[in-house]
Amino acid sequence: MALPAMHPQRVALHNEIHARPPEAMNAPLALSHIVMLAGAEEREASRAHLAALLRDHHLPQPDAHGIHLRMDLGAFRIRWELHTEFVTWTFSRPMAADAPGEREPATALPAVPQDWLAALPGQVLAALHLWVLPRENGNGTAVLRQVLNEDALVASSVAEGHGAVYTDFALHGDGAARMVLLVDKGDALSARRLGRLVQRLLEIDTYRMAALLGLPAAREASAELGWAERELAELAEAIRAAGRDEEPRLLDRLTRLAGRVESQYAATHSRFSASAAYFELVDRRLADIGEQRLPGLQRLSEFIDRRLSPARATCAWSVRRQDALSQRVSRISNLLRTRVEIEQQKSSQALLATMNRRQGLQLKLQATVEGLSVAAITYYIVGLVSYVAKGAHALGWPFSAEATAAVAIPIVAAGVWLSMRRMHVRLLGKH
Repeated sequence: MALPAMHPQRVALHNEIHARPPEAMNAPLALSHIVMLAGAEEREASRAHLAALLRDHHLPQPDAHGIHLRMDLGAFRIRWELHTEFVTWTFSRPMAADAPGEREPATALPAVPQDWLAALPGQVLAALHLWVLPRENGNGTAVLRQVLNEDALVASSVAEGHGAVYTDFALHGDGAARMVLLVDKGDALSARRLGRLVQRLLEIDTYRMAALLGLPAAREASAELGWAERELAELAEAIRAAGRDEEPRLLDRLTRLAGRVESQYAATHSRFSASAAYFELVDRRLADIGEQRLPGLQRLSEFIDRRLSPARATCAWSVRRQDALSQRVSRISNLLRTRVEIEQQKSSQALLATMNRRQGLQLKLQATVEGLSVAAITYYIVGLVSYVAKGAHALGWPFSAEATAAVAIPIVAAGVWLSMRRMHVRLLGKH
């Protein structure tokens, strides 16, 4: 059966449901998870860095548009994932059967080429060593004492009681945090289920650190918001007592404040939105591992929630302060602009009244001029009539030139006045 033309992104969107699938894992296993905070160029550089490692081991090159890859390099396995803001590198290798008896179990990093590892693009945001060990013969308990601080121990029973995870949320001498996962041997916890559990534990640490990136931005924004709130309060008081001459200066000052507030909002909004999303992912991953309390120990979710709540509240409060301040600046700006517009309307009304008075005076002056014009035109026309009457009297006209001119004066004046009125009517009709 031939399908109609497909959407160009259909395959990519369909395969998104399989993005970053978990790997099947078996204990004992050592994993080292590194999160590199990276910009766009560094994220692309990480792809080239991965390609160099695979090329050195004579393995296939990564896809030019892929966002995750997992590969067995013999001495260790590598998992590379490209995210929006960071790149994650997960290295793993099996542990020897007698490893739990060592003073401190080895991590996966010694098997990785050290020069290549030191040149990872970006900056380390999080690093975690995770040991997955079988829970038998008390060996796991010995490892806990070797790699974790017992005074700061946090633990939970996970996977319906088939496993237990322990950590101290501390950075150790190598700059990495540590976690131990003890699991029951046998078919109670399948290899794929164990892989999903490990991936969620690594994501909890990754998203926890990514969420906290909003905290420094919130602290920096707090100082700026405090200044802006004080400036706005001063402006509001100044506007209340300002005269007409001071309003343009206050409006300019308020406009600059609004620009500064909006600039700061634009600079931090993306960071706060990302942190809120990461906090939600941490909550979901904690819910996914199915925690149960171990006697005498605090659960991971309780510890994380208690320690992350102030940071989450600080970021959320900064967002609310920014929104509230932006709305207050907008309201006061509208109020001041309305006040300035009212003053401008008053000035415009006064100007129009002055123009009306001037127009009235002009009309009166024009009427006076028109009266003089009627008299002048009548004078010239009557003069012409007088000259005509003199000539006509010589030819037999019975009346004298003076009498004829006297009789013509009212007639000519009336005719001139009527002509000018008719001209006014025509002009007004045209306008």
